[in-house]
Amino acid sequence: MSTSVVPGASLIIAWQLKNRRVLLVGGGEIASQRLAALLSADALVTIVAPSPLHPTILSLITQYEHRITHIDRPFLFAPSDIDTVNPVMVLTAISDVQVSREISQLCRTSRIPINVADDPPACDFYFGAIVRRGPLQVMISTNGNGPRIAALVKDRIEQTLPEDVAMAIEKIGILRQKLRERAPDVGGKLGKRRMRWMTRICNEWSFTDLAKMDQNTMDKLLDEGWEQDVILRPRDVLPHSSHFNLTLPPLDNFVAGFLAGICAATALGFIAFRR
Repeated sequence: MSTSVVPGASLIIAWQLKNRRVLLVGGGEIASQRLAALLSADALVTIVAPSPLHPTILSLITQYEHRITHIDRPFLFAPSDIDTVNPVMVLTAISDVQVSREISQLCRTSRIPINVADDPPACDFYFGAIVRRGPLQVMISTNGNGPRIAALVKDRIEQTLPEDVAMAIEKIGILRQKLRERAPDVGGKLGKRRMRWMTRICNEWSFTDLAKMDQNTMDKLLDEGWEQDVILRPRDVLPHSSHFNLTLPPLDNFVAGFLAGICAATALGFIAFRR
């Protein structure tokens, strides 16, 4: 099977920020949205902005004071600020375009990924419209061209997602971890067999049935299914199963085509490494 290469895309990945320091420059409405996204990713955040701050930021500082450090001063920057905070990424959300671009240049010199709000050429990565259902995250990016279009696509996708999708993903994640403990091989024959088996479970069980799995169900799937290299049907292990596969409700051609390439984990951001 050939691999398709279509130039001009962004690399969309899941960037793990848990307990890692991010520098946010700005204290207004856009900065409050950036802060909420960072806290959802369990990041540690240093905010550089003069008071007064946006009410949402003040509320988040109160709720997450152990994760947020506020430096109350104007948006003036120097290399010493980068050295002091030592962030893995920097976000700016201020109205002063010149200062934003100076910060961008400083970050690129220091090899730290930078996002400058509403200034795509000054960015190393973009934010997108996000659909989230528990562990499921779908990012819709227009490469900085049309944020409103991304938001409209997000609304269309949200209308199509089954109600049980978040719980189904959580349960399949637990089953997958249990299977990895039994078959820890990576890249070999056992690992390939494990991937095929998990793929068949996802294809042949409905979201509703996956969401109903408990520890006993998972143990039976592994003991009587995996060990025998077969796929048990929902009605074999669940007292009440839906008997349907994972087929989504009818969609219009636009949404159906878009969803075809979506997996159960996406993410945001581009990762860059410091030398």
